[in-house]
Amino acid sequence: MDDNEREGRLAAGFAAGDERCTEAVYRRWRPLVHSLARRALGDEREAEDVTQQVFLAAWRGRGRYRPGPGGLGAWLTGITRHKVADALEARARRARAVEAAARALSCGAQRSGSLPHPEPERTVDRVVVLGELARLPSAQQQVLHLAFYADLTQAQIADRTGLPLGTVKSHMRRALHQLRRSLPAGAPALR
Repeated sequence: MDDNEREGRLAAGFAAGDERCTEAVYRRWRPLVHSLARRALGDEREAEDVTQQVFLAAWRGRGRYRPGPGGLGAWLTGITRHKVADALEARARRARAVEAAARALSCGAQRSGSLPHPEPERTVDRVVVLGELARLPSAQQQVLHLAFYADLTQAQIADRTGLPLGTVKSHMRRALHQLRRSLPAGAPALR
């Protein structure tokens, strides 16, 4: 059996949901997907998240896979491009939100001659935390947002996002660890 036949059988098995073929697809194309994501994003953690999202999307959409030029590798590359674009857009949205918060804070201070909030330390702490949150990969931000603002459990987050529970727990752990490392002393405590 030549390489084209082997790849065709692997792709057919993957599309049919065969677990061994799925593992083989992951082992074979994960390095390509990860390197494309890392090169485009410039961040190892974000690249890992995008890689996981690509294979999750491929698994969910495997029934729509149709062999074409470039085979399964080209299909996965296309999914990777979309997920990278989503990650870059999320990054840009976070940056815009942080800039808007900083502008609002400085405009309020200029209008009133002082900081607009009766407790200026809390306002500054909030801006610092929002800035650090904006640096997290989008998947980690989403998990923290759902946990702290929507008051969902990790199991509920997994249900709502479609992510495996272990992935939700990993995102939460990594995000909180990163925030603890990056926030300056005296910033609001993370519980």
